[in-house]
This record gives sequence, structure tokens and C-alpha cells, in this order.
Amino acid sequence: MIRMVGGLFVGAAILSVAAAFAAEPPTLKVGVLKFGTVNWELDVIRHHGLDKANGMNLEVDGFASNQATKIALQAGEVDMIVSDWLWVTRQRAEGVDWTFIPYSRAVGALVVPQDSPVRSLTDLKDRKIGIAGGPLDKSWLLLRALALKEHGFDLARETEQVFGAPPLLNRQIEEGNIDAVINFWHFIARLEAMGYRRVVGVGDALNRLGVTSDVPMLGYVFSEEWANANKDTVLGFAAASRAAKEILQSSNDEWERLRPKTNAANDQTLAALRDGFRVGIPARWGEVERADSQEVFGILAELGGRKLIGESDELQPGTFWRAVMY
Repeated sequence: MIRMVGGLFVGAAILSVAAAFAAEPPTLKVGVLKFGTVNWELDVIRHHGLDKANGMNLEVDGFASNQATKIALQAGEVDMIVSDWLWVTRQRAEGVDWTFIPYSRAVGALVVPQDSPVRSLTDLKDRKIGIAGGPLDKSWLLLRALALKEHGFDLARETEQVFGAPPLLNRQIEEGNIDAVINFWHFIARLEAMGYRRVVGVGDALNRLGVTSDVPMLGYVFSEEWANANKDTVLGFAAASRAAKEILQSSNDEWERLRPKTNAANDQTLAALRDGFRVGIPARWGEVERADSQEVFGILAELGGRKLIGESDELQPGTFWRAVMY
């Protein structure tokens, strides 16, 4: 019933407010490392209104560490985080229903100073290597696997390893305290912009280990039950993510806009970060890539053991959310 009070149609006003609330798209909260590269993609989504165009409001929460993002997801403070599918499948083996859609296939690499005599993995014998991520770092394990396969050479036995934070390791190689570094892709990009030389990338290592497709290692992680109950929101986010990647793939002007967020010291560094990000954009995500993920899992499990894979002897069903394929 519509009543007039003080010259206002109260019932109509209530209906109008209710309609406005009904039209408001759902909010999707994504938890990320405060200064991580995923912020560049999420910034593009919000700057261009790709979230609203795909039926949701994107809210980005920054955290001090990757572990903090996982805690936030587990506590229900955010809906999604960025992690790798190896963590997802380990969690599923323990009864947690996390699932994964791709974000990036960008991986690390081994680099050395331009004038280094190191030309292959065997040249690292008796040399000091800096490794980001610890003894179970996936890039380190995959390069170990490649050295063992092609040369029967165990990097873990034949080299001295120094584990540390990515920025610290870049500084260590710049100061000549280590002979080579295995680091995350964006830290490698900064070194390459300074003239450091890539010996082997992890993507190349995977191909030489027999993995024929480009398997995305990093992705957006969320609860499968939640996703199935909010399918349109998750599919909308996946569409927004793809649209943002298309902009980042094709527009150099967009990278100029993002320059302050990249902390690029010069044009060479910005170009290296731009090109590295573009290389990491997944072109396909289907049955071939999912099958090859199982092969990657086997390689990592052989060297990483239970400390890496936990109770998961194989990729668990549901590790990859099947509603997203392209």
C-alpha cells in the first residue's frame, strides 16, 4: 500500500530503495600480497570497470605475506587469493575444498652476471646459488630435475645453496656474493633489464622434462562449495580477469599508466616487466593443460617428497574448477 506522508509517497520510496539494493551487484573480495604483481591485473579490472561490467564489485585486500592471504581465506575474510595448485591439491587431500582457476603461467629462471662462465647447469658445480622460496621452491626443484635428467647432476649436492627473500637475493648477486640466482619472474625481469643473463627458464625446463603444454602454476583459489553457490560471480570475475589480460597484452599505454605500481626504475625495467607478464598470460586452459599438471605434480613430488605434497599422492579431484576452460 502506498501512503502519502508530508507530500512524499512513502511506499514508492521504499520500493525504489529496495530496487536499488536489489540491483547492486555482489562484492567479491580478493586477498593479495600487498605489492604482488597480481595487483596490476586487479587494478586494470577496477580502473576499466570490468568488474561491474561482469556483474560484481571487486574489492582488493592487501596482506603482508602469502601466508597471511591463506589465513584470511581460511578465516572467511576474503573470497579468493592467489596461490599455486600444488597447495590446493595438498589441502584437498586433507579435506579442504579449495579449487583453482588460472591466473599466470609466469615462472622463475636461473640467471647469472653477463660475464659469468656459467653456460649450463653443470657449470654450477661448486658455485653458490641463491634460491628464493626455500628448499621446496618449485623452480629450484624443477631445475634440479632437469639437471638430473640431462646430466645425472644433482644441483643439491654439487652446489652451495643460499636461501633468502627475493629482493635480498637480487642484492646479493648484484654485490657479487653469489654466482647465480633462481628467483621469481618479476625479480628476474629486473635483473635482465640490468644486463644479467638467463641460463635457463623454468618454462624451458618443463618442456625439456617432457611437459608439452604451458601449465599455469598460479591461479585464483577459492572454496568449491562457495563457487558453486556463487557461480555467476566467479564466472564474471574470470571473464573480467581475461579482459584485463587482453588489455595488458595489447596496450603499452596501459603499462605506462601502471608504471608507478610496478616501481620500475627506468624504461628498460618497465619493458622487462611488461614482456614478462605477457609471456605468463595463459593462452589455453583445458584438458591438455590439466593432464600435464599431473605430470608436473609427479616431477615435483619425486624431489619434494612429503614435505611438499603432504598426503596427496596425486592431483586430487576438484583441484581445478571445471566451470572455467578456454
